[in-house]
Amino acid sequence: MAELAISGSREAVRELVEKDKFKNAIMTVIILNAVTLGMSTSHSIMSMIGPVLNVIDRIALTIFVIELLLKFYAYRLKFFNNAWNIFDLCVVTIGLMPSGGGLSALRGLRVIRTLRLLSVVPQMRAVVQALLDALPGMGAVIIMLSIVYYVFAVMATLMYGDAFEQWFGTLGRSLYSLFQIMTLESWSMGIVRPVMQEFPTAWVFFVPFIVITSFSVLNLFIGLLVNTMQSAVEEDTEAEFEQLRDLVRSETDLVGDQVKALHEEIKALRAELAAERGARDGR
Repeated sequence: MAELAISGSREAVRELVEKDKFKNAIMTVIILNAVTLGMSTSHSIMSMIGPVLNVIDRIALTIFVIELLLKFYAYRLKFFNNAWNIFDLCVVTIGLMPSGGGLSALRGLRVIRTLRLLSVVPQMRAVVQALLDALPGMGAVIIMLSIVYYVFAVMATLMYGDAFEQWFGTLGRSLYSLFQIMTLESWSMGIVRPVMQEFPTAWVFFVPFIVITSFSVLNLFIGLLVNTMQSAVEEDTEAEFEQLRDLVRSETDLVGDQVKALHEEIKALRAELAAERGARDGR
């Protein structure tokens, strides 16, 4: 009996944590906590309502801990089968770390709790999952980009390092300068045009680098993300269609069984009527 009671309570808790109202309430607490953490960065606001914000922060953290305890009670060790549960556990654990003394810098890590929105909102989880699925393809692109960077950085150091030591004096400086050029941040007036005053044909080096890195590689990243997200959407659509098909099949089977039973009843009634007619004729 005790085991049945515990199993029933676990089932009730599981239904509670899976309800949309419960998830929406947690999402509201996360947003409220994120707002209060932002307000706590203001010295004027903290001087006026600092204790209130601290109380709200503790209440929010308590709610998060209770939520995790409820999930752990409901799912037991299956709690760790869900990567998002582990993510929530790590985020809340960081919030439980002491922030006094030499660990005062950890207070800034409290804002990481805002990342829990990623696990609460299904659309955000889909985006994060798409990013994770795109990592293998992105890794190949990153390796290719690293090779391009290295080749161009060595060339820039050898060609322009003596004349422009502050930008291309070492391999590290060349890599940083080329990264700035790739982002198109002050690349023309800040770096390339001064270099072209000393080396008029420098555009032959920089223009292909910008075309290869800023346009081609960036489009590769975007294409990978779009394809991955499109595949995720198609998989979700296929899963929903499969569920609908299974539902229709089950309903069709149920209707077929009912029709078959009704047909058997009609046959039985016909047989009974035929027997009654035979009895009457025999009289």
